[in-house]
Amino acid sequence: MVLHHVALGAQNVERVAAFYRDFLGLPEDRRHMDGEVVRSIWLRMGESMLMVERSVEPLRHVNGIGAGPFLLAISVSSKEREELENRLEASGFSIENRSEFTSYTRDPEQNRVAFSCYAF
Repeated sequence: MVLHHVALGAQNVERVAAFYRDFLGLPEDRRHMDGEVVRSIWLRMGESMLMVERSVEPLRHVNGIGAGPFLLAISVSSKEREELENRLEASGFSIENRSEFTSYTRDPEQNRVAFSCYAF
C-alpha cells in the first residue's frame, strides 16, 4: 500500500500551498477551482500527494500530541534540513523545536510541520 494523499484544510489555499511548494519543494500537480476561487491545490510528495483544500472552519492551533492529526513530517537529508531552517528563518518563520534528527515549524495557518533526516 502507498498513501494516496493527505488533506490539509486552509482558509488561504494559495498561501498555504505556496509554503509547501516554495520552502519544501513540493511540486504543484494540479488545482481545482470553484468558479474564480481556488478550491484545492494538489502538491506531489513522492508517490503520494498533499492536497490543500479551502476550509471555512476557524484556524486551530495544535500543541503537542493530541487526538487526530497533529503533525506533517517530511523526509529530508541533513543538508536539506539545515538549508530549510535557514530559508524559513530568513523569511520570518521560526523553528519551534529541534531534536537530533528533526526540526519543527508552522505553516502560514499554524499547522505543525517537521522535516526529518531520521532514517527508517
